[in-house]
Amino acid sequence: GTWLRESEADGTSTRRLLTLDPDHRFHEAVRVTDAAGRSTDFAHEGTWLYDGTNLKRKYTAMNGKAPSRLNLPFATFQITLHAPGEFRGMNHIGGHRTEYRRVAPDTRL
Repeated sequence: GTWLRESEADGTSTRRLLTLDPDHRFHEAVRVTDAAGRSTDFAHEGTWLYDGTNLKRKYTAMNGKAPSRLNLPFATFQITLHAPGEFRGMNHIGGHRTEYRRVAPDTRL
């Protein structure tokens, strides 16, 4: 499915559109908008796995480039269902909390 995460801090807003494909590939589109209204877009992809508790993502491309083999980026969040079409994630290593809500597959940033 397709999931949207929105956040704001220090005048900067971020929208992340995460698409989890059935073949365990993911695509993540990110738009960061600064306080002056300037936007920067990013596109990432990789593989995902849900083990019944944790959503795990391994990034294989960050903005079209392969990440360093010495520092492969991973994202692991313990998932809890918050409401229909919404989930919360907790990264216990970094202490980051996230909230995603399901959106239509044709949603754009």
